[in-house]
Amino acid sequence: MMASDHRSEAHTVSRPPLPTKRVRRETFVGWLFATPALFMYGFFVLVPLLLTIFYSLYKWNGVGPMTWVGLKNYVTVFQVPDLIGTIYNAFLLVLWFSFIPVALGLVVSSVIHRIASGRFGSVARTVLFLPQVIPLVAAGIIWGWLLALPGLINQLLKAIGLGSITRAWLGDFHFALPAVGVIGIWVLLGFCTVLLLTGITKIDPALYESARIDGATWLQEFIGITVPLLRNEIGVCLTVTVINALAAFDIVYVATAGGPGNSTSVPGLQIYILAFTQRAIGLASALAVMLMLLVVVVIIPIQRLSRESG
Repeated sequence: MMASDHRSEAHTVSRPPLPTKRVRRETFVGWLFATPALFMYGFFVLVPLLLTIFYSLYKWNGVGPMTWVGLKNYVTVFQVPDLIGTIYNAFLLVLWFSFIPVALGLVVSSVIHRIASGRFGSVARTVLFLPQVIPLVAAGIIWGWLLALPGLINQLLKAIGLGSITRAWLGDFHFALPAVGVIGIWVLLGFCTVLLLTGITKIDPALYESARIDGATWLQEFIGITVPLLRNEIGVCLTVTVINALAAFDIVYVATAGGPGNSTSVPGLQIYILAFTQRAIGLASALAVMLMLLVVVVIIPIQRLSRESG
């Protein structure tokens, strides 16, 4: 009888406590505060997303009756060279908008952390971050002037004896996309540098001191300490910059409008042209859905790698 009582008491003690009225009230209040944000997210993100998927299954000019075509719009994207070419250009921009800024950001942030401290370091961070606060439309216009045939870039090339390579960089079939990529590097380098520099400041200085005592060079510190311990920050930089590259619109629209020809045309710009110029809402929606899936497919591995590394 005593053993039975002890088992009953043990069972009673191990039972998790039921939520009190206070906990339930706090949960209700929390959801109450979150409801407006959830409503706005659903109305401005989920509903347009579902409508885009819906429109992609129809042939529609935005005004007249809609005609069901199923997956024909998606097939058309793969069959038309100009449309599939925009996706190819977007992947080329990933190199310029993402990998180069992140690599340069790693080097610049490491150098600033090592040799530039105090006021000089603050000034360097501010100057590098300035492009982030300039509207992309304004940045595209400014660089359009700089890269024009009589622009400052060509004038500097002539001044140093390289006048033979001057050209209208944004109007050249071979150099227009790299020129747009240079604009992307200028815009995104400051973001990557500041984020990575913030991560470096969280690394234990004792690790660097121990490496220097052992005679490690800056390059050895960079490869052996800085890069491995900044994997999470690198993952964030890659995520943001890859999305900027694949969904690029502002800079391309202002700087080149997709030209010359279609050499700098990207999915974001082509979606705008299809929807508002050619009135092909269904085809534009199909390309938009494919762009969204492309972003997800590229970003998920980056997120997983950064989490596993962390």
